[in-house]
Amino acid sequence: MANTLIPIAERMLTPAEVSALDARRRRGHLYLVIGFQCLLISAFVLLWSGQDATYSPGWARPMLDWDILTFAMACFFLTKGVALRRGVNEFFSY
Repeated sequence: MANTLIPIAERMLTPAEVSALDARRRRGHLYLVIGFQCLLISAFVLLWSGQDATYSPGWARPMLDWDILTFAMACFFLTKGVALRRGVNEFFSY
């Protein structure tokens, strides 16, 4: 009997295609982990960036720049991770 949890497009894959699919999904999981870590760091840096944006003279606001960079990295890695892990119906535990 066919496993109904597996999407129809993935039921007749060769072993090489299955390993490529697993590698893609593992890379997606890695990107999700990196994205959530960047989001957490961005939340912590937000405390300093607000003070930096308020009290820094001129246009030199390095903490605000770092916060924008880490938040942009978090958005990139989270969207890329979700896209790479599409179709997965299980949780990988490493």
